[in-house]
Amino acid sequence: MKIVIQRVKRAKISVDSRLVSEIKRGLLVLVGIGRDDQAGQLDKMARKVVNLRIFEDAQGKMNLNVKQAGGEILSVPQFTLYADTSRGNRPGFELSADPGIAEESWMRFNALLKENGVEVKYGVFGAHMEVELINDGPVTIII
Repeated sequence: MKIVIQRVKRAKISVDSRLVSEIKRGLLVLVGIGRDDQAGQLDKMARKVVNLRIFEDAQGKMNLNVKQAGGEILSVPQFTLYADTSRGNRPGFELSADPGIAEESWMRFNALLKENGVEVKYGVFGAHMEVELINDGPVTIII
């Protein structure tokens, strides 16, 4: 499992020029599911995302997690995080999970985020999405 987290002032997703989801302050989370991922990783990664202290406290230090900061999460399925560019210029995606497994894992991951007490909104699995964001910082973390 690969995750890219961006702390945002706001973010939104559109499909076919139609707004699908949007959040204000929070985390834009790009989620890649690999073919060799284990089910136990989902819970561990969900806890990591929710508890990652990357929001500033009153002293300006990154000391608050998304819940403490009153933020939301916008979760986006992103199979291209598993792009293999080692051969030539066209990426291969053999390391990505099969779509059925990936979608099920992504949905379970989102449910685990919610179980950890955060409002979660979603992209659309398998759709061509337009993602707009205002990165806050910028702060971008890869786990």
